[in-house]
Amino acid sequence: MKMSRLVAFSSSLLLGAALALTGAGVANADSSAAAVDYVALGDSYSSGVGAGSYDGSSCKRSTRAYPALWAAANSPSSFDFAACSGARTNDVTGGQLGRLNASTDLVSISIGGNDAGFADVMTTCALQSEATCLNRIATARAYVDSTLPGRLDSVYSAIRSKAPSAQVVVLGYPRFYQLGGSCIAGLSEKERSAINGASDHLNTATAKRAADHGFTFGDVRTTFTGHEICSGNSWLHSVNWLNIGESYHPTAAGQSGGYLPVFKSAL
Repeated sequence: MKMSRLVAFSSSLLLGAALALTGAGVANADSSAAAVDYVALGDSYSSGVGAGSYDGSSCKRSTRAYPALWAAANSPSSFDFAACSGARTNDVTGGQLGRLNASTDLVSISIGGNDAGFADVMTTCALQSEATCLNRIATARAYVDSTLPGRLDSVYSAIRSKAPSAQVVVLGYPRFYQLGGSCIAGLSEKERSAINGASDHLNTATAKRAADHGFTFGDVRTTFTGHEICSGNSWLHSVNWLNIGESYHPTAAGQSGGYLPVFKSAL
């Protein structure tokens, strides 16, 4: 990022935080963010599946997703929303990186969950036995250990090559269940615990790869604590039989209260 733009951008964010803490008007625009060229990459957790208010494309980009919320509040000079539902690492490298260039100042991305088989894990656990569920989770964890790091390296290296001066924020995934919570049916506690452990495992691997590339990792597990499925105040959809694609994705509250604050803090 050009030094003058970096200083202006960082100063504006500090000012915004101070205004929020003192109760000053939230409507005040972050005027210097207008100098920022922002590109949002990634999968359904970045496109906003589960939050509603979609753009009508197959990517299901939501106006309530954290990238769109940040852009609406800060009015950057350009905002390119490339994140897409179902994206894997090869979808990012093959179809999303064309939005980046040497002038890009800010990039956000969540990726890796689909590579690790997130959807198949949840389907297996919802429909089959506990033993089959635990075996499928073990397979996903093994993939995260053996294959995913190289795939993340390919994505992160390509991002840096295309946008050499950009600040890159890599967002992780929440834990899905509050253990000992209010759920009285569905998965067993052992299955829920194993799914949470697999999410932690994925986040650890992603954070390591992000750090090795000089990127910032945004851990959303803290903001989602107390808002998992079975919490009584969930920011995540459980199985949604009326819209199965939204299952196990953040609600609008999860995007605004879980993802957006972590993204802003990373900046």
